[in-house]
Amino acid sequence: MVKILTILLLIFSLAMGSVNINKANSAQLQSLHGIGPTKAHEILKYRKAHGGFKSVNELVNVKGIGPKTLLKLKSQASIR
Repeated sequence: MVKILTILLLIFSLAMGSVNINKANSAQLQSLHGIGPTKAHEILKYRKAHGGFKSVNELVNVKGIGPKTLLKLKSQASIR
């Protein structure tokens, strides 16, 4: 059931455009390529601690997200 929901969220987010990483909940973040429950939690934790993202590139400061992951999801994420 979780996999189906994640796939549906991915399809929805691709159809609707990018995911706002400053407003997205865990499920919405998981629709990004390469982001599962653990990384989504880390994104939310980082966002809370730092008052949001000023740039999508700032995702590399999140535990578990490196340059390769950023390249995969950069076109799917936004801060607006």
